[in-house]
Amino acid sequence: MKRVKKTRWIRFSIVALLYIGWTIWLNNYYVLFGLLLLIDIYLTQYIPWGWWKTSKNRTVRAVMEWVDAIVYALVLVYFIFIFIFQNYQIPSSSLEKSMLVGDYLLVSKMSYGPRVPNTPLHFPLAQHTLPLINTKSYIEWPQWGYHRLKGFGQVERNDIVVFNFPAGDTVAVKQPNPDYYTLCFLEGREAVHRNKALYGDIVYRPVDRRENYVKRCVGLPGDTFSIVNNDIYIDGVKQPRPKNMQLNYLVKTSGRYLTNSDFERWGISVDDRIPLDVSSVNARINLSSWGITSNPDGSMNPVYELPLTQAMIDQMKKDSSIEQIVSEPGFLGGQTYPLVASNTWTRSDYGPVWIPKKGATLKLTLDNLPIYERPIAAYEHNDLQVKDGKIYINGVETDSYTFKMDYYMMLGDNRDKSADSRYWGFVPEDHIVGKPMFVFLSLDKDKGLFSGKIRFNRMFRSVDSLVN
Repeated sequence: MKRVKKTRWIRFSIVALLYIGWTIWLNNYYVLFGLLLLIDIYLTQYIPWGWWKTSKNRTVRAVMEWVDAIVYALVLVYFIFIFIFQNYQIPSSSLEKSMLVGDYLLVSKMSYGPRVPNTPLHFPLAQHTLPLINTKSYIEWPQWGYHRLKGFGQVERNDIVVFNFPAGDTVAVKQPNPDYYTLCFLEGREAVHRNKALYGDIVYRPVDRRENYVKRCVGLPGDTFSIVNNDIYIDGVKQPRPKNMQLNYLVKTSGRYLTNSDFERWGISVDDRIPLDVSSVNARINLSSWGITSNPDGSMNPVYELPLTQAMIDQMKKDSSIEQIVSEPGFLGGQTYPLVASNTWTRSDYGPVWIPKKGATLKLTLDNLPIYERPIAAYEHNDLQVKDGKIYINGVETDSYTFKMDYYMMLGDNRDKSADSRYWGFVPEDHIVGKPMFVFLSLDKDKGLFSGKIRFNRMFRSVDSLVN
């Protein structure tokens, strides 16, 4: 130690102070054992970390220079992605027209406070699967409990939030959508597990390795949330609709088929241009029952299912080729959460449901238990059973439960094409990843490189300016 240069002591002192400060922020003092590694790197050097620098083989030195640079870069990216920010691409249309497919976002981990990773040993550039070799990008041991560091604020109503998919703890690899629990409800658990050719392997993923979703927070802990005719109510008070909110409509033309130029003029993407079958009698009967009128001879003009904002509807009504625009029935969205046969809620008329709040105690009944069973058992890791009409938590009969975490309701602005809390329930606080801050790139998948593929009008704009 006496032979250690003064400059090394200075570098070690600076790095050690930063490391100790980071450990205090983490509130995990086991990490202090990492100081032993720093002592050897900067001072004792019992392990020959830079052995390759003295090698006489030029090839070895050249290769190891690259390896050294890549390792440092990966470590830096690892810490940046965990504690500061990460990039995120909008993969689906669930938030259109607020956030568009092809928007690339910078997501701040500091907005709500970064999470200490549940699975610290993972490859930093892959969420759960390594590309090409198609294997897990993480090692399941060790697993750390949930702990969130101090951030700049908390989740607020109407925030756009990135979070880990709550129902993504168990995944049918070949059929990730609908989620595993909906598949089991519709097809039966044994059928899903038995048919690997259709559903693939059934795998479990830790919280922070589950798929990332992005939605709008519409319900906060302690709120009583409901939807009536597509309008959200919080504690009985009607909430304003997002300015770019879309709903599905049945659009009947005056006789002609719509063209690409029509759809582009109204801003409807290729994937959302869905012509409906009006050739069969049953199809026309169904459409008539939903408000679409037939011609006097019993035939029906072309009908499309389209997601539209109110501004798009106003524009289409001025077009002589559009004869009717009718709201699509909410029951077409299928089974909503909770996944029980007695649930008659739809995507357009949902609830009311109380959103769990940390420290709040809920009176449990057999009627409301299906709503709160997953938070109690899956998210807060309790043994929940019902025997002879009585509720047991961790072996003790009870009629109440006090929640350990805050929960949120997350919905997409493209309401009728969004898999959200109406279908898989609450988002626990330990699943919150961060808040998108701005769009740094936006690519239109329906356009060519020289015909408007890059949406320059969205680049480097804050997310708040686009969605509010």
